[in-house]
Amino acid sequence: MRDTNHSFASQNRHTIHNALRSLPIWATMTTRTRTRPEGNTVHRTARHAAALAATALTLALAACSPATTGNGSNGSKGDRTPTPATSTAAAAAATAALPNLVGTGLQTAQDTAQAAGFYHLVSHDSLGRARHQILDRDWKVCSQTPAAGQHDTSATVDLGAVKLAESCPAKDASAPAKAAGTMPDFKGKSLAVARTALGTSTSITTKDASSNGRMILVESNWQVCAQTPAAGAKLTGQPVVFTAVKFGETCP
Repeated sequence: MRDTNHSFASQNRHTIHNALRSLPIWATMTTRTRTRPEGNTVHRTARHAAALAATALTLALAACSPATTGNGSNGSKGDRTPTPATSTAAAAAATAALPNLVGTGLQTAQDTAQAAGFYHLVSHDSLGRARHQILDRDWKVCSQTPAAGQHDTSATVDLGAVKLAESCPAKDASAPAKAAGTMPDFKGKSLAVARTALGTSTSITTKDASSNGRMILVESNWQVCAQTPAAGAKLTGQPVVFTAVKFGETCP
């Protein structure tokens, strides 16, 4: 060990000596001083030479220092392979217990799911009217997917909901399927569902089926009474016409 240290010190002295010899000759010369009008004396070249000498010395020492890794050991690797205990803990942290959210307010259900570690949350209209849950406190949860239990926290939690004054259906209405070449039967469905199924390229006209002549503004609040073309007709890009009344009203 003593021989190794002696060799390393000799190498340092040799490197520093070479670094100092590499300095330009003017860097080691003493130059005349200049007096400013204010009376301040400036040693320009001497100061510059001192800075260059300090830089060269620093670089020489850095080049001679033995390399160390992140954990401070010479020649050893800084990366560490995760232990089985660490891997098990990480896997356990990726799962959590999802509570039963059915019957709670939609806002409360979302807060509860997030507190349990689930942050990928979506909701839909359980009655199949394609209404948006704008004010979550005005809705209650009728169904949840996945069901309560242990799940991966990255899973998407889908909450089916209805408005507070409404009753939950026996089964959530399925999302509207895209019309595939033939006209579906939209009677009793919301105008919003019909428009979604037909696509944005379809020209659609909506009319109040009653004699009141009302404007149809929120299509998810209106149900289809009649349609043209009829269900089963071939769709060739022709315009579509719906007559409708509000949910809770009877079609004429």
